[in-house]
Amino acid sequence: MIDTEILIKDHKEASGHSKEEAIMIINHKKTFDYILDKKSNFLKLTTQKIENIHQLLVGNLNIATGTRKKPVGITGTKYRPLNNEFQIKEALENAVDSINKLNNSFSKALFCLLLTSYIQPFEDGNKRTARLLANAVLLANNICPLSFRSIETSDYKKAMLLFYEQNNVSFFKKLFIEQFKFSIKNYFR
Repeated sequence: MIDTEILIKDHKEASGHSKEEAIMIINHKKTFDYILDKKSNFLKLTTQKIENIHQLLVGNLNIATGTRKKPVGITGTKYRPLNNEFQIKEALENAVDSINKLNNSFSKALFCLLLTSYIQPFEDGNKRTARLLANAVLLANNICPLSFRSIETSDYKKAMLLFYEQNNVSFFKKLFIEQFKFSIKNYFR
C-alpha cells in the first residue's frame, strides 16, 4: 500500500514491480476519479458506461476495448462464457436492463459484480471493471465504495467459481457484506 501511495502521490514507481503494475494502479486511480466526478451518471447504467469504465481501466496495457470478438476461458472452472460477439452484447444489454430494474442499491452493485464477471464482455479486465462498476453504483447512491482489501484472493475466486458453475450467489453475497462492513469500520472511524 505504501508503494501504491507513493506512485499515486509522487508519481514514483516502486522497484521490484513491473511497469504494467504501475499502469494498472494509475488506471484504477483515473477510473475511480472519473466515477467520483460523474457519479450521478451511474444511477442508471448503460452498456456504454460500462465500456467507458473498461476503457479507462485498460488504457496503455495493450488490451482491446469494446466487446470481445474471441473466446476467453476462466482458469479453474468448466464454465465457458459466450463466445459470439452479438450474443455477448445482447447478454450485457439484458444484464444492464435487469440491474436497472432493481430498487436496492446493494443488489444493483452485487449484480454488477456478478453479471459483468459472468458475461466476460471484454478481452481482459472484466473483474476489475465489475468491481469499479459496482462501486460506481454505490457512490451514485451515496453509499461508501468497497475496497475488497480484506478478502483472500482464494475466497474471491471460490465465490466466483460457485456462481459461474452453479449460479449460487450465497458465498459471494457473504463476501460482499463483509467488505461493506470492513469499509464502514475502516473508513468511518
